[in-house]
Amino acid sequence: MKNILEYLEESSNKYFTKSVFTDQNRELTYGECIQYSKKIGTQLLELHKTRQPIAVLMDKTVESLTAFFGVVYSGNFYVVIDSMMPLDRIEKIFETLQPLALVSDYQHQEVAQKLHDKVYYFEDLININIDEDGLSLIRQQMIDTDPLYALFTSGSTGVPKGAILSHRSVINYATWYKETFDITDQTQFGSQTPFYFSMSVSDVYSTIMSGATLHIIPKSLFSFPIKLIEYMNIKKVNTIYWVPSALCIVANLKVLDYMALDYVDKVLFAGEVMPTKQLNYWIHKIPNALYANLFGPTETTDICTYYIIDREFKDDEILPIGKSCNNCDIFLLDENNHEVLDNREGELCVRGSFLAMGYYNNEMKTKEVFVQNPLNKAYPEIIYKTGDLVKYNESGELIYITRKDFQIKHMGYRIELGEIEAAVNSLDKIQSSAVIFDEMKDKIVLIYTGKIDDISIMEGISLRVPDYMKPNVIVKVKVMPYNQNGKIDRKWLKGHYEELGGK
Repeated sequence: MKNILEYLEESSNKYFTKSVFTDQNRELTYGECIQYSKKIGTQLLELHKTRQPIAVLMDKTVESLTAFFGVVYSGNFYVVIDSMMPLDRIEKIFETLQPLALVSDYQHQEVAQKLHDKVYYFEDLININIDEDGLSLIRQQMIDTDPLYALFTSGSTGVPKGAILSHRSVINYATWYKETFDITDQTQFGSQTPFYFSMSVSDVYSTIMSGATLHIIPKSLFSFPIKLIEYMNIKKVNTIYWVPSALCIVANLKVLDYMALDYVDKVLFAGEVMPTKQLNYWIHKIPNALYANLFGPTETTDICTYYIIDREFKDDEILPIGKSCNNCDIFLLDENNHEVLDNREGELCVRGSFLAMGYYNNEMKTKEVFVQNPLNKAYPEIIYKTGDLVKYNESGELIYITRKDFQIKHMGYRIELGEIEAAVNSLDKIQSSAVIFDEMKDKIVLIYTGKIDDISIMEGISLRVPDYMKPNVIVKVKVMPYNQNGKIDRKWLKGHYEELGGK
Protein backbone atom coordinates (compact mmCIF):
# COMPACT_ATOMS: atom_id res chain seq x y z
CA MET A 1 0.00 0.00 0.00
CA LYS A 2 1.24 3.49 -0.81
CA ASN A 3 -1.19 5.71 1.09
CA ILE A 4 -2.04 5.66 4.78
CA LEU A 5 -5.75 6.03 3.95
CA GLU A 6 -5.69 2.58 2.35
CA TYR A 7 -4.93 1.08 5.78
CA LEU A 8 -7.78 3.02 7.37
CA GLU A 9 -10.17 1.85 4.64
CA GLU A 10 -9.02 -1.77 4.85
CA SER A 11 -9.56 -1.81 8.63
CA SER A 12 -12.93 -0.12 8.17
CA ASN A 13 -14.02 -2.90 5.83
CA LYS A 14 -13.10 -5.48 8.47
CA TYR A 15 -14.20 -3.62 11.61
CA PHE A 16 -16.89 -1.21 10.38
CA THR A 17 -18.86 -1.04 13.64
CA LYS A 18 -15.89 -1.36 16.02
CA SER A 19 -14.64 1.69 17.95
CA VAL A 20 -11.42 3.05 16.49
CA PHE A 21 -11.07 6.16 18.70
CA THR A 22 -12.68 7.15 22.00
CA ASP A 23 -12.43 10.08 24.38
CA GLN A 24 -14.31 11.04 27.52
CA ASN A 25 -17.25 12.32 25.50
CA ARG A 26 -17.79 9.85 22.70
CA GLU A 27 -16.71 6.79 20.75
CA LEU A 28 -16.11 6.75 17.01
CA THR A 29 -16.38 3.59 14.92
CA TYR A 30 -14.18 2.80 11.96
CA GLY A 31 -17.16 3.38 9.68
CA GLU A 32 -17.97 6.77 11.21
CA CYS A 33 -14.30 7.79 11.02
CA ILE A 34 -14.28 7.13 7.27
CA GLN A 35 -17.55 9.00 6.74
CA TYR A 36 -16.48 12.09 8.70
CA SER A 37 -13.06 12.14 7.06
CA LYS A 38 -14.47 11.88 3.55
CA LYS A 39 -16.97 14.68 4.23
CA ILE A 40 -14.15 16.95 5.40
CA GLY A 41 -12.00 15.93 2.43
CA THR A 42 -14.84 16.63 0.02
CA GLN A 43 -15.30 20.20 1.23
CA LEU A 44 -11.55 20.86 1.02
CA LEU A 45 -11.56 19.81 -2.64
CA GLU A 46 -12.93 23.28 -3.42
CA LEU A 47 -9.47 24.68 -2.69
CA HIS A 48 -8.23 22.99 -5.90
CA LYS A 49 -4.79 22.44 -4.41
CA THR A 50 -2.79 19.36 -3.45
CA ARG A 51 0.34 18.71 -1.39
CA GLN A 52 -0.20 21.95 0.52
CA PRO A 53 -0.33 22.44 4.30
CA ILE A 54 -3.70 22.74 6.00
CA ALA A 55 -3.57 23.54 9.71
CA VAL A 56 -5.88 21.86 12.22
CA LEU A 57 -6.67 23.77 15.42
CA MET A 58 -8.76 21.58 17.72
CA ASP A 59 -8.54 19.94 21.12
CA LYS A 60 -7.28 16.37 21.44
CA THR A 61 -10.55 14.61 20.60
CA VAL A 62 -11.81 11.89 18.29
CA GLU A 63 -13.12 14.65 16.00
CA SER A 64 -9.63 16.12 15.54
CA LEU A 65 -8.40 12.78 14.21
CA THR A 66 -11.09 12.77 11.51
CA ALA A 67 -9.98 16.29 10.59
CA PHE A 68 -6.42 15.02 10.06
CA PHE A 69 -7.60 12.23 7.77
CA GLY A 70 -10.00 14.60 6.04
CA VAL A 71 -7.11 16.87 5.07
CA VAL A 72 -5.29 13.83 3.66
CA TYR A 73 -8.37 12.79 1.65
CA SER A 74 -8.20 16.21 -0.04
CA GLY A 75 -4.67 15.42 -1.26
CA ASN A 76 -3.03 17.84 1.15
CA PHE A 77 -1.12 17.37 4.41
CA TYR A 78 -2.17 18.34 7.90
CA VAL A 79 -0.33 20.35 10.54
CA VAL A 80 -1.43 19.93 14.16
CA ILE A 81 -1.78 23.20 16.03
CA ASP A 82 -2.03 22.97 19.81
CA SER A 83 -5.13 24.78 20.98
CA MET A 84 -3.35 25.68 24.24
CA MET A 85 -0.32 27.16 22.51
CA PRO A 86 0.33 30.91 22.94
CA LEU A 87 -0.98 32.88 19.99
CA ASP A 88 2.42 34.41 19.20
CA ARG A 89 3.95 30.94 18.78
CA ILE A 90 1.14 29.86 16.46
CA GLU A 91 1.72 33.01 14.43
CA LYS A 92 5.42 32.16 14.14
CA ILE A 93 4.47 28.72 12.84
CA PHE A 94 2.04 30.26 10.36
CA GLU A 95 4.74 32.64 9.08
CA THR A 96 6.79 29.63 8.06
CA LEU A 97 3.87 27.42 7.05
CA GLN A 98 1.62 29.84 5.14
CA PRO A 99 -1.18 27.26 5.37
CA LEU A 100 -3.68 26.93 2.57
CA ALA A 101 -6.54 26.91 5.07
CA LEU A 102 -7.38 26.24 8.71
CA VAL A 103 -9.73 23.55 10.01
CA SER A 104 -11.11 24.28 13.47
CA ASP A 105 -14.38 24.15 15.42
CA TYR A 106 -16.69 26.75 16.89
CA GLN A 107 -15.10 26.34 20.30
CA HIS A 108 -11.93 27.94 18.89
CA GLN A 109 -13.62 30.32 16.46
CA GLU A 110 -12.22 33.51 17.97
CA VAL A 111 -8.59 32.35 17.72
CA ALA A 112 -9.13 30.72 14.34
CA GLN A 113 -10.42 33.94 12.78
CA LYS A 114 -7.36 35.82 14.01
CA LEU A 115 -5.06 33.28 12.37
CA HIS A 116 -6.48 32.77 8.90
CA ASP A 117 -9.02 34.21 6.48
CA LYS A 118 -10.00 30.74 5.21
CA VAL A 119 -11.40 28.78 8.15
CA TYR A 120 -13.49 25.62 7.93
CA TYR A 121 -15.48 24.56 10.97
CA PHE A 122 -15.84 20.91 11.84
CA GLU A 123 -19.52 21.24 12.75
CA ASP A 124 -20.27 22.45 9.19
CA LEU A 125 -17.96 20.02 7.41
CA ILE A 126 -19.66 16.86 8.66
CA ASN A 127 -23.03 17.90 7.22
CA ILE A 128 -22.11 17.88 3.53
CA ASN A 129 -22.46 15.10 0.95
CA ILE A 130 -19.42 13.00 0.04
CA ASP A 131 -18.01 13.39 -3.48
CA GLU A 132 -16.63 9.89 -4.04
CA ASP A 133 -15.59 10.64 -7.63
CA GLY A 134 -13.69 13.77 -6.64
CA LEU A 135 -11.90 11.99 -3.79
CA SER A 136 -11.06 9.06 -6.07
CA LEU A 137 -9.53 11.35 -8.65
CA ILE A 138 -7.28 12.93 -6.02
CA ARG A 139 -6.27 9.49 -4.71
CA GLN A 140 -5.16 8.37 -8.17
CA GLN A 141 -2.71 11.26 -8.27
CA MET A 142 -1.17 10.55 -4.86
CA ILE A 143 2.13 8.70 -4.39
CA ASP A 144 3.93 7.38 -1.31
CA THR A 145 6.42 10.25 -1.15
CA ASP A 146 3.65 12.83 -0.86
CA PRO A 147 3.66 14.59 2.52
CA LEU A 148 1.25 13.24 5.15
CA TYR A 149 1.79 15.77 7.95
CA ALA A 150 4.22 18.28 9.41
CA LEU A 151 4.94 18.54 13.12
CA PHE A 152 6.52 21.68 14.50
CA THR A 153 9.18 21.30 17.18
CA SER A 154 11.03 23.98 19.09
CA GLY A 155 14.01 25.54 17.35
CA SER A 156 17.27 26.64 18.93
CA THR A 157 16.72 30.16 17.60
CA GLY A 158 13.25 30.41 19.10
CA VAL A 159 11.55 29.91 15.73
CA PRO A 160 9.69 26.56 15.52
CA LYS A 161 10.73 24.22 12.72
CA GLY A 162 8.34 21.87 10.97
CA ALA A 163 9.51 18.34 10.18
CA ILE A 164 7.57 17.07 7.19
CA LEU A 165 6.84 13.34 6.91
CA SER A 166 5.69 11.36 3.88
CA HIS A 167 3.21 8.52 3.65
CA ARG A 168 6.09 6.17 2.94
CA SER A 169 7.97 7.14 6.10
CA VAL A 170 4.93 6.70 8.32
CA ILE A 171 3.92 3.41 6.68
CA ASN A 172 7.43 1.98 7.10
CA TYR A 173 7.75 3.19 10.68
CA ALA A 174 4.26 2.17 11.83
CA THR A 175 4.71 -1.26 10.24
CA TRP A 176 7.85 -1.79 12.33
CA TYR A 177 6.07 -0.57 15.48
CA LYS A 178 3.06 -2.80 14.86
CA GLU A 179 5.14 -5.91 14.19
CA THR A 180 7.70 -5.37 16.97
CA PHE A 181 5.15 -4.81 19.72
CA ASP A 182 2.47 -7.13 18.36
CA ILE A 183 -0.20 -4.48 17.88
CA THR A 184 -3.38 -6.33 16.83
CA ASP A 185 -7.15 -5.90 16.71
CA GLN A 186 -7.09 -6.81 20.41
CA THR A 187 -4.89 -3.83 21.35
CA GLN A 188 -6.49 -1.12 23.46
CA PHE A 189 -4.18 1.92 23.54
CA GLY A 190 -4.25 4.45 26.37
CA SER A 191 -3.11 7.63 24.60
CA GLN A 192 -1.24 10.15 26.76
CA THR A 193 0.81 12.29 24.39
CA PRO A 194 -0.59 15.29 22.45
CA PHE A 195 -1.24 14.86 18.73
CA TYR A 196 1.37 17.52 17.91
CA PHE A 197 4.00 15.30 19.57
CA SER A 198 5.60 12.59 17.39
CA MET A 199 4.97 9.81 19.92
CA SER A 200 1.25 9.97 19.11
CA VAL A 201 2.03 8.96 15.52
CA SER A 202 2.99 5.47 16.73
CA ASP A 203 -0.32 4.88 18.50
CA VAL A 204 -2.61 6.44 15.89
CA TYR A 205 -1.18 4.80 12.79
CA SER A 206 -0.51 1.36 14.25
CA THR A 207 -4.14 1.48 15.46
CA ILE A 208 -5.63 1.99 12.02
CA MET A 209 -3.22 -0.52 10.48
CA SER A 210 -4.22 -3.31 12.85
CA GLY A 211 -7.88 -2.69 13.67
CA ALA A 212 -7.02 -1.70 17.24
CA THR A 213 -8.76 0.90 19.42
CA LEU A 214 -7.17 4.07 20.78
CA HIS A 215 -8.57 5.66 23.93
CA ILE A 216 -7.70 9.32 24.48
CA ILE A 217 -7.01 9.68 28.21
CA PRO A 218 -8.17 13.07 29.55
CA LYS A 219 -5.11 15.12 30.49
CA SER A 220 -6.73 16.15 33.76
CA LEU A 221 -6.65 12.56 35.05
CA PHE A 222 -2.87 12.67 35.39
CA SER A 223 -3.48 15.06 38.29
CA PHE A 224 -5.75 12.45 39.90
CA PRO A 225 -3.90 9.15 39.48
CA ILE A 226 -6.52 6.97 41.18
CA LYS A 227 -9.12 8.23 38.72
CA LEU A 228 -6.57 7.69 35.94
CA ILE A 229 -6.28 4.00 36.83
CA GLU A 230 -10.06 3.69 37.12
CA TYR A 231 -10.52 5.21 33.65
CA MET A 232 -7.94 2.89 32.12
CA ASN A 233 -9.61 -0.15 33.68
CA ILE A 234 -13.04 0.92 32.41
CA LYS A 235 -11.60 1.26 28.90
CA LYS A 236 -9.67 -2.03 29.33
CA VAL A 237 -6.43 -0.33 28.25
CA ASN A 238 -3.73 -2.96 27.71
CA THR A 239 -0.99 -0.95 25.95
CA ILE A 240 0.52 2.39 26.89
CA TYR A 241 3.23 4.47 25.25
CA TRP A 242 3.88 7.42 27.54
CA VAL A 243 6.57 9.95 28.33
CA PRO A 244 8.53 8.94 31.48
CA SER A 245 7.16 11.92 33.42
CA ALA A 246 3.66 10.42 33.19
CA LEU A 247 4.88 6.99 34.34
CA CYS A 248 6.75 8.67 37.21
CA ILE A 249 3.57 10.32 38.49
CA VAL A 250 2.12 6.87 39.10
CA ALA A 251 5.38 5.52 40.55
CA ASN A 252 6.18 8.46 42.85
CA LEU A 253 2.72 8.40 44.41
CA LYS A 254 2.83 4.58 44.58
CA VAL A 255 -0.64 4.49 43.05
CA LEU A 256 -0.34 0.82 42.09
CA ASP A 257 -0.06 -0.04 45.79
CA TYR A 258 -3.73 0.88 46.11
CA MET A 259 -5.24 0.00 42.77
CA ALA A 260 -4.19 -2.44 40.04
CA LEU A 261 -4.08 -1.85 36.31
CA ASP A 262 -6.16 -4.87 35.38
CA TYR A 263 -5.33 -5.14 31.69
CA VAL A 264 -1.98 -3.45 30.96
CA ASP A 265 0.58 -5.85 29.51
CA LYS A 266 2.74 -3.48 27.41
CA VAL A 267 4.48 -0.42 28.83
CA LEU A 268 6.45 1.58 26.27
CA PHE A 269 8.12 4.93 26.89
CA ALA A 270 10.13 7.59 25.06
CA GLY A 271 10.70 11.33 24.90
CA GLU A 272 13.19 11.67 27.75
CA VAL A 273 15.35 9.52 30.02
CA MET A 274 13.30 7.03 32.04
CA PRO A 275 14.54 6.98 35.68
CA THR A 276 15.31 3.34 36.49
CA LYS A 277 14.02 3.61 40.04
CA GLN A 278 10.50 4.49 38.88
CA LEU A 279 10.64 1.89 36.11
CA ASN A 280 11.50 -0.75 38.69
CA TYR A 281 8.36 0.20 40.60
CA TRP A 282 6.23 -0.54 37.52
CA ILE A 283 8.07 -3.79 36.88
CA HIS A 284 7.55 -4.87 40.49
CA LYS A 285 3.83 -4.11 40.30
CA ILE A 286 3.19 -5.51 36.79
CA PRO A 287 5.99 -8.10 36.44
CA ASN A 288 4.60 -9.93 33.41
CA ALA A 289 4.24 -6.90 31.15
CA LEU A 290 6.58 -6.10 28.27
CA TYR A 291 8.65 -2.96 28.92
CA ALA A 292 10.55 -1.10 26.21
CA ASN A 293 12.66 2.04 26.04
CA LEU A 294 12.16 3.76 22.67
CA PHE A 295 14.38 6.51 21.37
CA GLY A 296 14.27 8.87 18.43
CA PRO A 297 13.34 12.35 17.20
CA THR A 298 10.42 13.67 15.19
CA GLU A 299 12.75 13.68 12.18
CA THR A 300 12.79 9.85 12.16
CA THR A 301 8.95 9.75 12.28
CA ASP A 302 9.21 8.93 15.98
CA ILE A 303 11.82 6.30 16.83
CA CYS A 304 15.09 4.97 15.42
CA THR A 305 16.35 2.72 18.25
CA TYR A 306 14.68 0.65 20.94
CA TYR A 307 15.46 -1.63 23.85
CA ILE A 308 13.08 -4.25 25.22
CA ILE A 309 13.90 -4.67 28.91
CA ASP A 310 15.35 -8.15 29.24
CA ARG A 311 17.28 -7.99 32.53
CA GLU A 312 17.23 -6.35 35.92
CA PHE A 313 18.68 -2.87 36.44
CA LYS A 314 19.72 -1.25 39.70
CA ASP A 315 18.09 2.07 40.56
CA ASP A 316 21.24 4.00 39.64
CA GLU A 317 21.90 2.19 36.36
CA ILE A 318 21.06 3.82 33.03
CA LEU A 319 18.81 2.00 30.57
CA PRO A 320 20.22 1.33 27.11
CA ILE A 321 18.46 2.72 24.07
CA GLY A 322 19.33 -0.57 22.44
CA LYS A 323 19.60 -1.19 18.73
CA SER A 324 18.24 0.18 15.49
CA CYS A 325 14.71 -0.57 14.35
CA ASN A 326 14.24 -2.95 11.45
CA ASN A 327 14.73 -1.21 8.10
CA CYS A 328 16.35 1.76 9.85
CA ASP A 329 20.14 1.96 9.97
CA ILE A 330 22.06 3.92 12.56
CA PHE A 331 25.75 4.69 12.99
CA LEU A 332 27.98 7.00 15.03
CA LEU A 333 30.15 9.80 13.71
CA ASP A 334 32.89 11.70 15.52
CA GLU A 335 33.58 15.42 15.17
CA ASN A 336 35.52 14.76 11.96
CA ASN A 337 32.71 12.74 10.36
CA HIS A 338 34.60 9.48 10.86
CA GLU A 339 32.62 6.44 11.93
CA VAL A 340 32.97 5.43 15.60
CA LEU A 341 33.22 1.64 15.89
CA ASP A 342 34.59 1.25 19.42
CA ASN A 343 33.20 2.36 22.79
CA ARG A 344 33.88 6.08 22.27
CA GLU A 345 30.96 8.48 22.13
CA GLY A 346 29.73 9.79 18.81
CA GLU A 347 26.78 11.56 17.23
CA LEU A 348 23.88 9.27 16.38
CA CYS A 349 23.12 9.37 12.66
CA VAL A 350 20.19 7.71 10.88
CA ARG A 351 19.52 6.62 7.34
CA GLY A 352 16.54 4.93 5.72
CA SER A 353 12.88 5.46 4.92
CA PHE A 354 11.91 6.54 8.46
CA LEU A 355 13.50 9.93 7.75
CA ALA A 356 11.53 13.11 7.39
CA MET A 357 11.72 14.95 4.08
CA GLY A 358 13.27 17.92 5.86
CA TYR A 359 11.90 21.10 7.45
CA TYR A 360 9.07 22.90 5.73
CA ASN A 361 10.11 26.17 4.13
CA ASN A 362 13.46 26.09 5.96
CA GLU A 363 16.17 25.14 3.53
CA MET A 364 19.04 26.37 5.70
CA LYS A 365 18.10 24.30 8.75
CA THR A 366 17.34 21.29 6.56
CA LYS A 367 20.80 21.37 5.00
CA GLU A 368 22.40 21.57 8.47
CA VAL A 369 21.13 18.19 9.63
CA PHE A 370 19.84 16.32 6.57
CA VAL A 371 23.18 15.80 4.87
CA GLN A 372 24.97 13.58 2.41
CA ASN A 373 26.25 10.46 4.12
CA PRO A 374 29.96 11.25 4.69
CA LEU A 375 30.72 7.52 4.61
CA ASN A 376 29.34 7.24 1.07
CA LYS A 377 31.00 9.23 -1.71
CA ALA A 378 29.58 7.22 -4.61
CA TYR A 379 25.91 8.27 -4.88
CA PRO A 380 23.43 10.65 -3.25
CA GLU A 381 22.28 9.38 0.14
CA ILE A 382 20.73 11.65 2.75
CA ILE A 383 21.18 10.90 6.46
CA TYR A 384 19.88 12.71 9.51
CA LYS A 385 22.35 13.90 12.14
CA THR A 386 20.34 13.77 15.35
CA GLY A 387 22.56 15.90 17.60
CA ASP A 388 22.41 13.11 20.20
CA LEU A 389 25.65 11.78 21.68
CA VAL A 390 25.63 8.02 22.28
CA LYS A 391 28.07 5.15 22.72
CA TYR A 392 28.06 1.36 22.78
CA ASN A 393 28.30 -0.55 26.04
CA GLU A 394 30.11 -3.86 26.55
CA SER A 395 26.98 -5.73 25.36
CA GLY A 396 26.87 -3.85 22.08
CA GLU A 397 23.84 -1.84 23.16
CA LEU A 398 23.57 1.87 22.54
CA ILE A 399 23.68 4.12 25.59
CA TYR A 400 22.31 7.64 25.39
CA ILE A 401 24.68 10.22 26.88
CA THR A 402 23.23 13.63 26.14
CA ARG A 403 22.38 16.13 23.47
CA LYS A 404 25.33 17.81 21.83
CA ASP A 405 23.84 21.07 23.06
CA PHE A 406 23.25 19.51 26.49
CA GLN A 407 26.98 19.11 26.92
CA ILE A 408 28.82 21.83 28.82
CA LYS A 409 32.36 22.81 29.66
CA HIS A 410 32.82 23.62 33.34
CA MET A 411 36.05 24.04 35.29
CA GLY A 412 37.93 22.85 32.20
CA TYR A 413 35.94 19.62 31.95
CA ARG A 414 33.42 18.47 29.34
CA ILE A 415 30.35 17.47 31.33
CA GLU A 416 27.13 15.70 30.34
CA LEU A 417 24.25 17.18 32.32
CA GLY A 418 22.30 13.98 31.75
CA GLU A 419 24.84 12.05 33.77
CA ILE A 420 24.29 14.30 36.79
CA GLU A 421 20.53 13.92 36.44
CA ALA A 422 20.83 10.13 36.37
CA ALA A 423 22.84 10.20 39.61
CA VAL A 424 20.30 12.46 41.33
CA ASN A 425 17.29 10.49 40.07
CA SER A 426 18.71 7.28 41.56
CA LEU A 427 18.40 8.64 45.11
CA ASP A 428 15.54 7.15 47.14
CA LYS A 429 13.64 10.28 48.06
CA ILE A 430 14.01 12.13 44.74
CA GLN A 431 10.81 12.31 42.71
CA SER A 432 12.09 14.26 39.72
CA SER A 433 15.03 16.46 38.82
CA ALA A 434 16.46 18.67 36.13
CA VAL A 435 20.02 19.91 35.75
CA ILE A 436 20.69 23.10 33.80
CA PHE A 437 23.80 25.18 33.20
CA ASP A 438 23.98 28.94 33.72
CA GLU A 439 26.70 29.94 31.28
CA MET A 440 26.84 33.54 32.49
CA LYS A 441 27.60 32.52 36.08
CA ASP A 442 29.38 29.26 35.18
CA LYS A 443 27.12 27.34 37.55
CA ILE A 444 25.57 23.89 37.38
CA VAL A 445 22.04 24.17 38.77
CA LEU A 446 19.97 21.29 40.13
CA ILE A 447 16.20 21.70 40.51
CA TYR A 448 14.33 18.85 42.16
CA THR A 449 11.19 17.63 43.90
CA GLY A 450 11.27 15.13 46.75
CA LYS A 451 11.48 14.63 50.50
CA ILE A 452 15.23 15.10 50.83
CA ASP A 453 17.55 17.97 51.73
CA ASP A 454 20.50 19.46 49.89
CA ILE A 455 23.15 17.88 52.10
CA SER A 456 21.70 14.41 51.57
CA ILE A 457 21.67 14.94 47.83
CA MET A 458 25.32 15.98 47.75
CA GLU A 459 26.27 13.02 49.92
CA GLY A 460 24.15 10.69 47.81
CA ILE A 461 25.72 11.62 44.50
CA SER A 462 29.29 11.88 45.82
CA LEU A 463 29.95 8.25 44.91
CA ARG A 464 28.41 8.61 41.49
CA VAL A 465 29.89 11.80 40.05
CA PRO A 466 33.23 13.56 40.55
CA ASP A 467 33.46 16.83 42.47
CA TYR A 468 33.66 18.96 39.35
CA MET A 469 30.26 17.62 38.26
CA LYS A 470 28.45 18.40 41.49
CA PRO A 471 25.80 21.14 41.36
CA ASN A 472 26.82 24.62 42.45
CA VAL A 473 23.21 25.60 43.10
CA ILE A 474 20.39 23.39 44.39
CA VAL A 475 16.75 24.47 44.25
CA LYS A 476 13.91 22.50 45.79
CA VAL A 477 10.46 23.05 44.26
CA LYS A 478 7.05 21.68 45.18
CA VAL A 479 6.04 21.02 41.59
CA MET A 480 8.26 20.62 38.54
CA PRO A 481 7.16 22.68 35.51
CA TYR A 482 6.34 20.69 32.37
CA ASN A 483 6.02 21.88 28.80
CA GLN A 484 3.16 21.05 26.44
CA ASN A 485 4.86 17.79 25.42
CA GLY A 486 4.82 16.56 29.00
CA LYS A 487 8.58 16.94 29.44
CA ILE A 488 10.31 18.89 32.20
CA ASP A 489 10.50 22.48 30.96
CA ARG A 490 14.26 23.06 31.24
CA LYS A 491 14.12 26.20 29.14
CA TRP A 492 11.72 27.83 31.63
CA LEU A 493 13.79 26.64 34.60
CA LYS A 494 16.93 28.12 33.11
CA GLY A 495 15.35 31.56 32.99
CA HIS A 496 13.59 31.41 36.35
CA TYR A 497 15.61 29.26 38.78
CA GLU A 498 16.77 32.30 40.75
CA GLU A 499 13.15 33.31 41.37
CA LEU A 500 12.59 29.83 42.81
CA GLY A 501 15.28 30.36 45.43
CA GLY A 502 18.50 29.53 43.61
CA LYS A 503 21.39 31.97 43.94
